[in-house]
Amino acid sequence: MARPPSRRVRSLLGAALAVLTALAAVGCGSTESSSGDDRTLVVFAAASLTESFTALGKTFESSHPGVSVKFNFAGSSALAQQIVQGAPADVFASANPATMATVADAKLAAGQPRVFVKNRLEIAVPPDNPGNVRTLQDLANPALKVVLCAEQVPCGGAATRALAAAGVKVRPVSEEKDVKAALTKVQLGEADAALVYRTDVEAAAGKVRGIEFPEAAKAVNEYPIVTLAEAPQPDLAGGFVRLVLSERGRTALTRAGFESP
Repeated sequence: MARPPSRRVRSLLGAALAVLTALAAVGCGSTESSSGDDRTLVVFAAASLTESFTALGKTFESSHPGVSVKFNFAGSSALAQQIVQGAPADVFASANPATMATVADAKLAAGQPRVFVKNRLEIAVPPDNPGNVRTLQDLANPALKVVLCAEQVPCGGAATRALAAAGVKVRPVSEEKDVKAALTKVQLGEADAALVYRTDVEAAAGKVRGIEFPEAAKAVNEYPIVTLAEAPQPDLAGGFVRLVLSERGRTALTRAGFESP
């Protein structure tokens, strides 16, 4: 006649059963969550879109209950490399066509990227303008601390074109990873001037002054946007792109200082 299991064995069996029950409950819970409305849309966007896209993200969330929009704002070239290397994202909005091409050439864009805005440079200086900067030519003064974006970043490429058009050579004290980093140097008083986008000057109103210059017209950047081919949330991605391209989206972007394409 078989002996009944010992108290220790019964205890272990009970613990195992409890674990299996808990795992089953978690499994059921995750299934219910994934089939519900709680979803996350991930948008990779150029740093210069920070303020305007954050506002559009809130607009999108308000019309899509249960949806959360998460942004990754950085230099467009860095974002493109992250996407090519497999970073999960639903939408990519770049500050120039060249960085978008990095993603499209890797066949990671779902459809044709659409240009939704343009942006141009201004000279950002501290409110009291201690360097007495008035024109792009003033940036050649070696006594000034001038900051630029790195050339591989769209704002850096635009700065290179604008300076070349003006025949001005600048030796920057630093080359930053994105336009927000360049602007921060001016805000902190670590630079006398920086070449940044008009929209960033607008976003930092009161903390910096913007100086327009005619050569900026020769270095205007176009911003394309696209749904990504491997988007975890393709339907939400398409909806966000449509919002950006809509009249409502364009109004919000032009209010931030962007130009219509």
